[in-house]
Amino acid sequence: MSRHTTFRYCLDPTVDQSGVLTRHAGAARFAFNQCLGMVKIALTQRNNHPDVRVPWTRFDLINAFNAWKKTEAAGRLFTVDSAGTAEIVVTGLAWRGQIHQQVFEEAAVDCARGLAAFTDFRTGKRAGKRVGFPRFKKKNKAVPAFRLRNTHAKNGRSAIRVGDSVHVRSVTLPGLGTIAVRDDTRRLRRMIAGGRAKIVQATVTLRAGRWWIGLTVQAADLHPAHHHRPSERGDGGWVGVDRGLIAFLVAATTDGTEVARVQAPKPLAAGLVRQRRLAKAVSRKRRGSAHHQQAAARLTRHHHRVRNIRRHCLHQAANQLVKTHDRLVIEDLNVAGMLGNPRLARAIADVGWSDFARLLTYKQAWRGGEVAVADRWFPSSKRCSACGAITPGLSLADRVFVCRCGHRADRDLNAAVNLAHWPTLNKDLSRSPDLPAGGRVTNARRQEGADRHSNVGETVLVDAGTEVCVTAVA
Repeated sequence: MSRHTTFRYCLDPTVDQSGVLTRHAGAARFAFNQCLGMVKIALTQRNNHPDVRVPWTRFDLINAFNAWKKTEAAGRLFTVDSAGTAEIVVTGLAWRGQIHQQVFEEAAVDCARGLAAFTDFRTGKRAGKRVGFPRFKKKNKAVPAFRLRNTHAKNGRSAIRVGDSVHVRSVTLPGLGTIAVRDDTRRLRRMIAGGRAKIVQATVTLRAGRWWIGLTVQAADLHPAHHHRPSERGDGGWVGVDRGLIAFLVAATTDGTEVARVQAPKPLAAGLVRQRRLAKAVSRKRRGSAHHQQAAARLTRHHHRVRNIRRHCLHQAANQLVKTHDRLVIEDLNVAGMLGNPRLARAIADVGWSDFARLLTYKQAWRGGEVAVADRWFPSSKRCSACGAITPGLSLADRVFVCRCGHRADRDLNAAVNLAHWPTLNKDLSRSPDLPAGGRVTNARRQEGADRHSNVGETVLVDAGTEVCVTAVA
């Protein structure tokens, strides 16, 4: 079994390379809009002519765009000879030779994914939040990004390479050449050289004024020394993890021992004064002016920093738990519903409960551990961990749980102990957790009906860290 993960680096391109990256991102947006436009035109024509075929899948959209880009509708020139005779010369997309072909193909794939999600929601195959029909990407609102697949030449050389130049901190992309990288690429280079990782694709994104690259990698499983040892404890050994706002998480065992307590940094609340000042500066500038763009860029960098601080804390907390405990129990919280509370929405969004559950699930799967998800209606906070009695009058202001039996404990600690008892109280753990991207990540792009990439070898001890993030392709 292998795992998919992403190594994310900050690029350091030259001025010319920044222009090339911008052109590729613009071409991806253009191809997405063109594919969506062809779908809408075909849907309109089908109202009058039922025999009209609507390109809907990724292969249909790729073929339709490849055929369109060479036609007169994509580009033409009027030439006049010395005799005064005018002639139309079909050029198609005159600039298509400056862009790598895979950029257009991956944009068509993104459009097909949006159409498939819309169809699955309409037919009931997809649950959750409502998915509407895809919309056109605007230049000033859409995140500039494009994606490239990794291919191999006949000699076995990869199209996407890391450290393949005089400077080891560099990435080589097909059609773009070698681009410098600000971060250290030693771990990824060591895994690729040892045959323990293969690059699947690369996603280049412009965020907060900097170009970032995410390399989706099919890596080997963690070394057996980093796997949890199989135990014969039966139904025991569970550790309950209670998520909260005052304390981000409290972990405890069934005997009431607190094993972890993590305080969330709450970066949004800490930087709220600066955020308001930057937002007011943007509102005071005339829209469309250079000063307005500069103020908006400063506000974007602030939001990007807040996001990085939050994700760093979530990764550290998840790593702390999965490295020390092989059986964890978390709650199936209705985060989307709780965000409807106007008094708690900002605080809940600041701690990132859903993202933490996703990270905890796949990191524990990498190490061979278990993550049980308690039922959403399990009264972990109102139940006494000593006698099992329910206290219905418990409010959010009560930070100390007091039971009629005389048991007195911290509210979060009592909830964590009850979660640790949940697998014993509920023997049926076959229900899959309703978490986004639960388990190991297998959402790397591949052709429909094709099998997964061939498994790679085993990692060594120095490559067994889990500080890398899960893939999120644009």
